Amino acid sequence: MENISHPVELSSAEIANLWTQYINDSLSICILTHSIAKAKDEEIKDILTFALSLAESHIEKITEFMNEENFPIPKGFSIEEDVNIQSPPLFTDTFMMVYMHVMTLLGLTGYAGAVATSARSDQITYFVQCNKETMELYERIAKLMLKKGIYSKPPRINTPKEVEFVNNQHYLSGWFGKKRPLSAVEISGISFNMVKIIVKVVLEIGFGQVCQTEDVKKYFQRGKKICEKQFGMLSSTLTKDELASPASWVSEVTNSTVAPYSEKLMLNHIVILISAAIGYYGAGVSVSQRRDLALEYTRLMAEVGLYAEDGSQLLIKYGWLEQPPLADDWEKLANMK
Repeated sequence: MENISHPVELSSAEIANLWTQYINDSLSICILTHSIAKAKDEEIKDILTFALSLAESHIEKITEFMNEENFPIPKGFSIEEDVNIQSPPLFTDTFMMVYMHVMTLLGLTGYAGAVATSARSDQITYFVQCNKETMELYERIAKLMLKKGIYSKPPRINTPKEVEFVNNQHYLSGWFGKKRPLSAVEISGISFNMVKIIVKVVLEIGFGQVCQTEDVKKYFQRGKKICEKQFGMLSSTLTKDELASPASWVSEVTNSTVAPYSEKLMLNHIVILISAAIGYYGAGVSVSQRRDLALEYTRLMAEVGLYAEDGSQLLIKYGWLEQPPLADDWEKLANMK
């Protein structure tokens, strides 16, 4: 009996993967184009150029997929509308490497999720390739950051002398009495979240410095204060165990007051990062076996969640929030004449 082949429509998960990547990569193209134009360090410029080529190829491929499905191409962001290429640099080359390091980590997480939620062969193949390319980009970024001495390594701990098993409920405690030292897994989660927080702080300092719309500027300034407070809380947790915190890059903002990007792009970028932060705080909870850490992460998530909602309200107010594809409203369809 012959095999019967039939076209397989994109699932809602596959549509979400493509739509989200289109929005994110169109934003990345804007950031990278301006950064390449202003970069002074040739080694950093080479990495930014490589990252730009990947983002552009992704936009091209996603457009092909969507055209094949007669799916409307998202608007996203564009150099023509969202970049002022004549403006001075807002951030130093050093910060752009730190920024790319964190953005690449977020990309790897997203592509892994896209592979895991895809069923169509072409979608799996495409996102596996995206993951491979981004792994290459990450390796190049990490090597250059180590070479230039700007890679913030997680805190060092000594090698255990032997394997041990937990034999006391005190291992889970943390609210009262003496707390056990942090585990390597918990230290890794805290350090990773702090690196992402500091990148967002620097972006909010820079964006607030060039923003002209008063309520958007206040939003960036409020986010800076929230991030600085949360960074301090996590840093204090490490300090109690005599562990070092990641470097702060707040001095890597220039004194330019001319916006290199549209306020639509800047506000969307911060809201996207906040959404990612909530997910990574959730991951921090999942690997924290000390009760006080789990509670602390939960508080951070709640605070950031409120901030994210206010950001979405601002995006809606100014007509800057592009709506993702929605399921059909069957009640509305049934009532149509």
